[in-house]
Amino acid sequence: MTGRPEPTVETPRLRLRQFVEDDLDEYARITADPEVMRYVGGTPYTREEAWRSLGYILGHWKIRGFGLWAVEERSSGALIGRIGLYHPEGWPGLEVGWLVARSRWEEGFATEGGSAAMRYAFQALDAAHLISVIEPRNAASIRVAEKLGERFEKKLQLQGKSVLVFGIARARWEAIHTSEGERT
Repeated sequence: MTGRPEPTVETPRLRLRQFVEDDLDEYARITADPEVMRYVGGTPYTREEAWRSLGYILGHWKIRGFGLWAVEERSSGALIGRIGLYHPEGWPGLEVGWLVARSRWEEGFATEGGSAAMRYAFQALDAAHLISVIEPRNAASIRVAEKLGERFEKKLQLQGKSVLVFGIARARWEAIHTSEGERT
């Protein structure tokens, strides 16, 4: 288990921070939406399931030293979802993932937060490769993965479901960000 402190990452519009107990009401509201959860397990969470999900997220940080952040809009302080890194036992690789409240869809938050999580993975964690596991019908997440520079790698069965795996190697990520004039 790791003793690293949980970092906070900021982007122009977002603050990726550790979840706290006061996030439960809004997180439960976000994860109770059937459209938000359609491709993330398929069923909305009850309040108790949202609570267990937060415990799982916080436990992942303790065990792995990285995980999913609470996504807070900097201008309003509102919790709008979760974005970050995910690699539980038996998972096919280090995943960058996103879940954003339906009322905030199509504002570019998944791409902005996903990009920050990727930067953290490649720079702070020295990751060699990242993936995103996406259900085939989730066209919006496929678009986000592609905007992040990920490419389709394979189709596989995971937890009884057929999923697509998109991915990006560190060298490709660095080349993209160097060509955009960013410092890696």
